[in-house]
Amino acid sequence: MAKRYIQFFMLFPLYLLQGQFSETSKDYQKFQGFFDFYYDSAKDKIYLEVPELEKEFLYVYSLSSGIGSNDIGLDRGQLGNEQVVYFKKAGNKLLLVQPNLRFRALTENELERRSVEQAFAKSVLFGFEIIDDKQGKYVIDISGFLMQDAHGVSRRLKAAEQGTYSLDTSRSAMAMERTKAFPKNVEFDLTLTFKGEPKGQYIQSVSPNPQLVTVAQHHSFIELPDKGYEKRVFDPRSGSYPFSYYDYSTPVQEPIVKRFITRHRLEKKDPSAAVSEAVEPIIYYLDNGTPEPVRSALLDGGRWWNQAFEAIGYKDAFQLKILPDDADPLDVRYNVIQWVHRSTRGWSYGTSITDPRTGEIIKGHVSLGSLRIRQDFMIAQALMNRPFAQNDDNYDPMLDLALARIRQLSAHEIGHTLGFSHNFAASTNGRASVMDYPHPQFSIKDGQIDFSNAYDTGIGEWDKVSVAYSYTDFPEGTDEKKALNSILNKAYTDDLRYISDQDARPVGGAHAYAHLWDNGKDAVAELEDVLEIRAKAIADFSLDNIRQDEPLTVLEDVFVPLFFFHRYQTEAAVKLIGGLDYNYTVKGDGQLSVATVDVKSQRKALESVLKTLEPSVLAIPKAKLELFPPRAMGYWRSRESFKGKTSVSFDALSASETAADMTLGLLLNPQRASRIIQQKALDPGNLGLKEVLETLVNQSFKKQPKDPYLKEVGQGTNYRILFHIMNLAAHKEVHPQVNALAYEALRNINQILGTGQADANKREMARRIQEFTKRPEEFEVIPSPQIPDGSPIGMYCAHQ
Repeated sequence: MAKRYIQFFMLFPLYLLQGQFSETSKDYQKFQGFFDFYYDSAKDKIYLEVPELEKEFLYVYSLSSGIGSNDIGLDRGQLGNEQVVYFKKAGNKLLLVQPNLRFRALTENELERRSVEQAFAKSVLFGFEIIDDKQGKYVIDISGFLMQDAHGVSRRLKAAEQGTYSLDTSRSAMAMERTKAFPKNVEFDLTLTFKGEPKGQYIQSVSPNPQLVTVAQHHSFIELPDKGYEKRVFDPRSGSYPFSYYDYSTPVQEPIVKRFITRHRLEKKDPSAAVSEAVEPIIYYLDNGTPEPVRSALLDGGRWWNQAFEAIGYKDAFQLKILPDDADPLDVRYNVIQWVHRSTRGWSYGTSITDPRTGEIIKGHVSLGSLRIRQDFMIAQALMNRPFAQNDDNYDPMLDLALARIRQLSAHEIGHTLGFSHNFAASTNGRASVMDYPHPQFSIKDGQIDFSNAYDTGIGEWDKVSVAYSYTDFPEGTDEKKALNSILNKAYTDDLRYISDQDARPVGGAHAYAHLWDNGKDAVAELEDVLEIRAKAIADFSLDNIRQDEPLTVLEDVFVPLFFFHRYQTEAAVKLIGGLDYNYTVKGDGQLSVATVDVKSQRKALESVLKTLEPSVLAIPKAKLELFPPRAMGYWRSRESFKGKTSVSFDALSASETAADMTLGLLLNPQRASRIIQQKALDPGNLGLKEVLETLVNQSFKKQPKDPYLKEVGQGTNYRILFHIMNLAAHKEVHPQVNALAYEALRNINQILGTGQADANKREMARRIQEFTKRPEEFEVIPSPQIPDGSPIGMYCAHQ
């Protein structure tokens, strides 16, 4: 009896399993590829056949359709993290395991490799019950794995304070029209609906029913590249992205952290030839949904990269084509440039799928925000003198400038997916890199603003250096380390500079020659030119900067980028104050390591920056204010509009206050103040914080314009100065010397204010200083109206 019970127990699971899965079922659709799988339409399930255990492959999740909000950040085509994984059998389950590739032992000693593997955690991503075992080929139901929030949509919505959402599986399903199998990859697509209570305006502005948010999630299982790829060592001077891991088999005298660059695989058919075709060229495909004339501009700009590959002896190694109509942009076989729509203007970015073992780029994926070109068009519309005076069809000059920037944008974001980081020092070398953020370059000729040299029209000299370092196919027998050093040393000899993100950002940034959205080697001279162009364009600004029959509300919106036209060059000039000049120096390369910006240049920068605080610069001319009536019905304010405190009327004083606060937030940045203290200590001849504060106070509080309008603009600036100095006085993360000098500046302001019984503003400022002195720990900077979004092409570029 017991024996029969055991036999029945052993057969019972098999009976159940066979009832769950049969590949011959007429309800199943079979897909053959890298993994074979079956779709059961009756149950909306996918069964995967696993032919080999513990064989590594690449898993990538992504979004095939997004939410459409730049602030939430869940875009169509957005890639998630790539992960090396494998299936491992454990009892009646297959586990999907992600090994820890950050810690390795690259050695033939199996015991040494195993000791490192066992020392660090792995991650089991999912457990699958075995449905069927067909002669060592296991069948598992992967529906639950696919139908989960792998991309973190609910987490992102919560982080953006848009509400608490959870996946509603009753409103989710497989999307079989984008589920496909190919020999080296299989692609699964799902419609996922998230249910929740919306709390933020972002989600409510882009979803037809913000309680039910539906996106499409994509999963890719990809064959890993073969072992033919050769890693190339990372050098901080190269302009490439680093890829690193720990190798515990390294001899003690050598660095344990191994650093290499990320790059596509590229080889010459004939490495010994001066010019050769590639074994396999790098081909990118442009989103076939991109409209003209943007499509042609993106193709033109992207193809600039072939100039850099030609310079290292390749023929047609980089190509750009239109994505075939039947291709999926998320298919790993295609490097793709996607034209992405959002409800608001936002970032463009270039990301990649790389092999986590080697850093080899498998797929480049560019996302370009479609609204960015409209901002470039508006900048041109604001700067042109009466563009619509004759007729409303005179838009070609503005469109030409916008398309010139789109060409630059295409090259820039593709560059990220080729493995290259930003080079924010390139503008000091005459537009040496498309990997910089270039501000449009204008000049005044014959009394008019000239647009002919707004943007560059080809690849830069620094870009050729980056391509040479990453992609040169050296002939057999070449000393690669010596050859790579030679490339970088020549760049240094040619006076090409390379400084990237962490050293170029305006808040806390200190590099004197690496800035975002700037032009020229002399940031101060360029600021003077920008202020002149801004003044000329404001003087010319009129009704003819918009089309016939458009509300004047549109004119106000067009004026925004013109009024703040100087903001980025101001950032560049401010960074000279307390600034440094330095390079990513390695021992023996002969480059300058680090030096303080000379005092003459710092004082010149301070003088120029303080011009942006003059009432005559900050005040919108009275004659222009009649162009900005209360906003028309249906044309509501947006994040890109002027902010104010006067309800429906245009707030000219807040516009000036916002511009002043932009300068002061940079100039009186706490980190900058501490750096100035140190520089003065190291060399008494350097610019000191006391001098900065005294100069600022003397040129503001001691100067009172007679014109009542300009006087009120100046008073608004004085309040902002007062608040920022109070911030330095109370700040807990600066050198105490900064606090001391800020308090001294407050005492000086008090003396300038005097009794001032007849001046209400003087009494109010004195009162605020007195209240601050009593309770400095309670002080918080009173915010000025927020400056509108304004970056010419994007606020941030990411490489993931």
